[in-house]
Amino acid sequence: MSFFKDLIRAASFPAALLIAAGATAQTAPPQDPSAYGEFGEEVSVGYVLVPVVVRQGAGYAKNLDADDFRLLVDGKPVKIETFEKRAEAPASVVFLQDLSGSMANAGKLQTSQQVVRYFLDRALPGDEYAIASFAGIGMQVDVPFTSQLGPVREAVATWTPYGTTALHDAVAEVPKISLEGRNPKRFAILVTDGVDNASRVTPEQAREIVREAQLPVYVLGLQSGDTTTLDAEGKKLYRYSDVLNLLAFTSGGRYYSISNPEDLAKALAAIQDDLRHQYVLGFSTGDGRPIWRNLRVEVEGRRRPVLFRRGYKGTPPAGS
Repeated sequence: MSFFKDLIRAASFPAALLIAAGATAQTAPPQDPSAYGEFGEEVSVGYVLVPVVVRQGAGYAKNLDADDFRLLVDGKPVKIETFEKRAEAPASVVFLQDLSGSMANAGKLQTSQQVVRYFLDRALPGDEYAIASFAGIGMQVDVPFTSQLGPVREAVATWTPYGTTALHDAVAEVPKISLEGRNPKRFAILVTDGVDNASRVTPEQAREIVREAQLPVYVLGLQSGDTTTLDAEGKKLYRYSDVLNLLAFTSGGRYYSISNPEDLAKALAAIQDDLRHQYVLGFSTGDGRPIWRNLRVEVEGRRRPVLFRRGYKGTPPAGS
């Protein structure tokens, strides 16, 4: 029995294959939006939200306050104006589903459906969901944001694989969908299995759009390989894993390579914890030139791993 068919039977894992967390307002577009064609659009920014995950040992630091954090933009301290730390805070989640033809093989589509259903089963009050799917050169929103789980479950049941994989075209569209959500905690959950072979948007352009949209991304690759595995000649065996890993890292997330059910169970448990154990720091922006600005988050006390987005494109913090 194949790995993915085994996963269908293993329903004891949290549901997410790629998770992104974002903000309430999209940042400004690239210097030359026309370079992205229809994917570039001008959206103003008045407020920036910075989702942060703080690890402590094998778990998470769950009792920090705003005074425990130090937020810097281009190396200069910024006042934290809003602070959210409740683990039960509702989230706005976009499920982004790869429906390319290869998803019909080895039980991968059924696994994807099981994952989403399990995730819905763990929904908290106030959570809302949207469903989008892609294949070939098109992406469609099957279900706009709703707190009703029925329509989401119905959409999942109708998935049918076809065509090629336009992954980065779809990723570039996710910010527009996510901005329709009502909650400060925002995520996109992507299920995909392979190399992009149909996108008009390049990986670099997709990463830029996601970064500008304030969407840290967690990527879990189904048999997409580890970034450190080398072939007999010393070259990377899974080159596309680097693309997925870079998408995750530059946006403030992490990439997971999955080769067996145990890997998946551990990765999904970690992603689920990250989803609920986030802090969200916020600050307003003022007047100035909308350019890329580096973000850094520090935590007072002993050194602990901190996961955060690396920057935003927009005007400087208010008062700077």
